[in-house]
Amino acid sequence: MSDKITITFPDGNSKTCKSGINGFEIAEGISKSLAKESIAIKINGEVFDLTRKIENDSKIQIIKKSDEEALHIIRHDCAHVMAEAVQSLFPGTQVTIGPSIENGFYYDFARKDPFTVSDLPKIEKKMHEIINNGEKFTREVWSRSDAIKYFKNKGEEYKVELIKDLNPEEEISIYKQGKWLDLCRGPHMTNTKQIGKGFKLMKVAGAYWRGDSNNAMLTRIYGTAWRNEKELESHLKQIEEAEKRDHRKLGKEMNLFHFQEEAPGAVFWHPKGWSLFQSLINYMRLRQDKEGYLETNTPELLDRSLWETSGHWEKFRENMFTTDPKEEKIFAIKPMNCPGAVEVYKQGLKSYRDLPLRMSEFGKVHRYEPSGALHGLMRVRAFTQDDAHIFCTEDQITSESKNVCELILSIYKDFGFSDVRIKFSDRPERRVGNDTIWDKSEEALKNAMEATGLDYTFNPGEGAFYGPKLEFILRDAIGREWQCGTLQVDLNLPERLGANYVAEDGQKKTPVMLHRALFGSLERFAGILIEHYAGHLPLWLAPTQIVIATITSDSDDYAINVKDKFLRKGINAEIDLRNEKIGYKIREHSTSKIPIILAVGKKEEKDKTVSVRRLGNNNTKTVLVDKILEDIKNEIIEKK
Repeated sequence: MSDKITITFPDGNSKTCKSGINGFEIAEGISKSLAKESIAIKINGEVFDLTRKIENDSKIQIIKKSDEEALHIIRHDCAHVMAEAVQSLFPGTQVTIGPSIENGFYYDFARKDPFTVSDLPKIEKKMHEIINNGEKFTREVWSRSDAIKYFKNKGEEYKVELIKDLNPEEEISIYKQGKWLDLCRGPHMTNTKQIGKGFKLMKVAGAYWRGDSNNAMLTRIYGTAWRNEKELESHLKQIEEAEKRDHRKLGKEMNLFHFQEEAPGAVFWHPKGWSLFQSLINYMRLRQDKEGYLETNTPELLDRSLWETSGHWEKFRENMFTTDPKEEKIFAIKPMNCPGAVEVYKQGLKSYRDLPLRMSEFGKVHRYEPSGALHGLMRVRAFTQDDAHIFCTEDQITSESKNVCELILSIYKDFGFSDVRIKFSDRPERRVGNDTIWDKSEEALKNAMEATGLDYTFNPGEGAFYGPKLEFILRDAIGREWQCGTLQVDLNLPERLGANYVAEDGQKKTPVMLHRALFGSLERFAGILIEHYAGHLPLWLAPTQIVIATITSDSDDYAINVKDKFLRKGINAEIDLRNEKIGYKIREHSTSKIPIILAVGKKEEKDKTVSVRRLGNNNTKTVLVDKILEDIKNEIIEKK
């Protein structure tokens, strides 16, 4: 082996170094300031400690604390520090598993008396002490027998189980920070002081060991961690604002929907909520009609054999609801609409002249989600997709994909989302089809993205099991990101399900199938809208657009007359004739997020006017009925 290796940097420049050099030495060789800022190194795409030796030619990237990639490492380090703090304060507590997660980290602990939120300040204080001590993270490789013996002597039965379950060929990697240690693959920063003060413990929860309800119940402590205190403060403010915007709370205040135990993960829509839901469908139907989509509807219950042929039974079975075998056949409630769409396509002979054929469906699907993962409208088991399947030739992939991208961005803009990111997800490990088909599919989708001129990032291994996909991520009013729309190129399902068309040369060919959803789940998109607007839905979307409230009961007839005028113009109007003070009525309807409240009394009746108050504005103005009617009608039509 040569004692010299070539190190290639992200900008393409390279440098000859001695074999065995580590990340810290490379950083220090560039500048003292870089060495001070560095926390890890990426070697040929994999992240390691700065102390990891490099013994072969490699592409490297020094990771600084200011980099986005640093967050995972900071959170992982925080989890270890929390575990050390817990065991220091509460001897006899067993640590189990503690990963970094989105926005933070957690650790599951086994203890006779579960932790409570009152324990968190004490644990957090101890964490600050450990961090300030600047304890070094060091990695050691132990033999399997030594590791089992060590943790068994400590009474760490969960760690012993984890070690025994590891692949016999896998190294037993141990990380120490001072005298405390844990089983861990890493990587970690150089020392605990690099974590800083940008963290906070958030909550405690119960969690079964390894997620299995047959196992022991553990206590999970969640924390959040960021690169600095400013980022932490920003995140905590976002959480506070998110709690105010929680669609479950607002849904109750606005009388839109509810959930109950007898139907976990399924929505009970109330009249106003169903009105919002139908507004989304009507809007999408109008946009799709203009783009030449033909609407279809397919059965929710389909024979197992179809799902076996499509590949869903093998790759998606754990997420599917199935029937008991009361007959000879087993049926599955559809988790996706695509096989049904192919069956509709196959009815009748198709020619190349019929393509592209754009078929849409507002299809109800059901997917199993663990009960603990359900979250209002955002994570359900039963939902409606604004699905479409475009059957086209390979030559039409680029133009059709470009049209979908332009349509989806236009739609999001109409709903108030202008900050949209696109991710390109390629083949996952669990997939159908051979690599040749996947190569062709991925290349086609990349070409389509290049044709759009839109920026996108790669999301390796996250494609659908039948094809690569684009994911459209919206950023809402408080900076949160939501993955909504998708576009997938599929050369697998049409072939598996026997779809074809007669090509120009008279030969039968398999069409390409583009899977496309714009809102994604209508239930989830409704929840996103409610939170994005904090319940103050745009006038054109609001289930009740106007309430006419009487100041005194002798104006009831006038209020009814005004309401009827609005209804005749297709505006969703209600009246409030209750014997309550007008201030009380206004406060109540404001809480229900009614966009416009019109107050009427004898003076307004005489002048044929109304007193207008818009949600979020305490000022009122007096306007002629016909004038406000025309203004509101134009405001609604402008969007619809």
